[in-house]
Amino acid sequence: MSIEIGQKAPDFKLEASTGETVSLSDYKGKNVVLYFYPKDMTPGCTTEACDFRDHIEGFEELDTVILGVSPDPVEKHKKFIDKYELPFLLLADEDHKVAEAYDVWQLKKNFGKEYMGIVRSTFVINKEGELVKEWRKVRVKEHVETALNYIKENLG
Repeated sequence: MSIEIGQKAPDFKLEASTGETVSLSDYKGKNVVLYFYPKDMTPGCTTEACDFRDHIEGFEELDTVILGVSPDPVEKHKKFIDKYELPFLLLADEDHKVAEAYDVWQLKKNFGKEYMGIVRSTFVINKEGELVKEWRKVRVKEHVETALNYIKENLG
């Protein structure tokens, strides 16, 4: 299944770092930055999460919610949030069904080994629940600023 710009973003229900179950549809009426990342506490994922943390006010001013998704369990998300004081929800996609719906669960190669995992990707979903922008195979450096500027210029 592939998703396309201009289409309704696939809805989902996932357990959040708070212990509650969260759906994308819970945020109708707000813009959503849905970002997928491989693993809590790893260098690139920590940098990305902290960049979102450091820019949270800019996103909030634009009526935008940040949701991070990885296959890590809720307990690991809680430790990640506590350690880095992350002010947004992290969602546990342990069976990677949501990652598959967004086509970010893919074959990866690292040091000659092949395995299935999340390809770092970010999706912007508008207040009507439509996918309006995507970045795949994200490079962490300056990515959060790029996403924030996109929202400012197009949804602000």
